[in-house]
Amino acid sequence: MAAVLTMAVPVTAAAPGCDVRVPGAAYTESACVADLTTAGGHTVPADWAGLTSAGLPVPGPVPGVQIDGYFPDTSTTNTNHGWNHDAQFVLRLPRDWNGGLVVSGSPGNRRQYANDRAIGDQVLAQGYAFAATDKGNTGTEFYADGVRPGDAIAEWNFRLTQLTIAAKATAARYYGRPPSRTLAAGLSNGGYLVRWQLENRPWLYDGGVDWEGTLWTQRDNLLAFLPPALRGSAVEAGFAPESAFLWPYHRQVYWELTQRIYSAELDPGYDGAPADYDYASRPASVHRAVQRIALTGRIGKPLITLQGTLDSLLPISRDSDVYDGMISAAGRGPLHRYYRIVDGNHIDSLYDTYPDRLRPIAPCFRTAFDALAGWLDGNQPPQSATIPRPAGVDLAATCAL
Repeated sequence: MAAVLTMAVPVTAAAPGCDVRVPGAAYTESACVADLTTAGGHTVPADWAGLTSAGLPVPGPVPGVQIDGYFPDTSTTNTNHGWNHDAQFVLRLPRDWNGGLVVSGSPGNRRQYANDRAIGDQVLAQGYAFAATDKGNTGTEFYADGVRPGDAIAEWNFRLTQLTIAAKATAARYYGRPPSRTLAAGLSNGGYLVRWQLENRPWLYDGGVDWEGTLWTQRDNLLAFLPPALRGSAVEAGFAPESAFLWPYHRQVYWELTQRIYSAELDPGYDGAPADYDYASRPASVHRAVQRIALTGRIGKPLITLQGTLDSLLPISRDSDVYDGMISAAGRGPLHRYYRIVDGNHIDSLYDTYPDRLRPIAPCFRTAFDALAGWLDGNQPPQSATIPRPAGVDLAATCAL
């Protein structure tokens, strides 16, 4: 069922200063609104459902202009607005602008409003303009977009680059000056996009925050570690033994589905069971497809990475631990800070079910985002560390690095 946008966006009768165009967009609608945050209702809650804990604080109202639209594209999986058009984006321009811009790609295979609660609320409250994209294809059949294996994922990177360029130009035109600072932020697949952009398009950004980004290398990728987990060898796959209480849920909801759809994207010739998949023995064409989207660690701007030690979708030992080593091996260690969040999981909403065993990462993202801003102002952030679970604090609202 298509999500219903809860906002009314007048296009033909926009008030002065509310009709804002985005260069390169095929279609846009814009309006002045009293509150750009999720509390204002100008979002699709289904896009961000389950990504944050219930106790994550909501900021006060942030008035400004919201632009919804899409770039030229031929695929049609995104049903938001009834447009049935991919490459949808949202751009929010707060009235009280601090001069900065934050851009983001959606986690998983979600749509453009997926980061509204986890990222957008905070950065808008601080005065940043905020832009987000659906990455050009959505849903569990995203792999049907494109011609060659890997095309759909490669499009994700292109779409974030496209939105960044357009959002910078739009902000400059609207405010009368270009952004003084452009930051990339994202979680899961959105975190992968942050990594890729800082490796391949660093001139567009001043820095980024990568929240449990997906790692793609020839050795460490979900096609390599999910099949052993599905065969009952989650520890062998790299998952922390302490996360075993989460494995039945992840097997049912995430592991098999994720393995199936990403093998369909990168190895469409495979027709066996997800648990039987053996990435190492697959044809060279599959490894070439992975190489098209692979990361190198050669970041060109400051990056802060966060990941939970109990991540039960992307095991930390096969993901951010590895990526931190790749950055150091590439000689870019001084540009990186890596915080391992004890008891953090891939899905913050699970904290509401297991408050005594997990902790949400969104508060740590908020602290890390502030640390990145301070870093760019010349204040070194704390050294990379494993962040212990504190006692006697509201974990849904607090995280000290």
